[in-house]
Amino acid sequence: MNTEVLGISTDSVFAHKVFKETSPSAMTVEFPLVSDRNQRISRGYRVLDEESGTSFRATIIVDPDGIIVSKMIYPREVGRSSDEILRLMKGIQFGRETGLGVPANWEPGMDGIQRNFNDIGRY
Repeated sequence: MNTEVLGISTDSVFAHKVFKETSPSAMTVEFPLVSDRNQRISRGYRVLDEESGTSFRATIIVDPDGIIVSKMIYPREVGRSSDEILRLMKGIQFGRETGLGVPANWEPGMDGIQRNFNDIGRY
């Protein structure tokens, strides 16, 4: 999808190594895991839980110009949805490529909508 994916946590590189070696799902991870032990990245993206010193589960999408176009923070008891993250990425790319708006519940292959101020609330 012409994207770069990073997994960032406040865990140490040693914890990442053990996680990749022992977790069946982590063994298949093909993107880099980044250690944010100094919490600079988590603070910078405003996803640090100051009380626990760990970052919240978050998915942050940054466009090629360095602009955050999406930021989702998940409750600790709820995991992320890879399908929804992919749908979101495809929607962002579709909108940029076509200039069309991406309506609610849009799925890849569906039409976009013309961006028209007069149509707000119709879709």
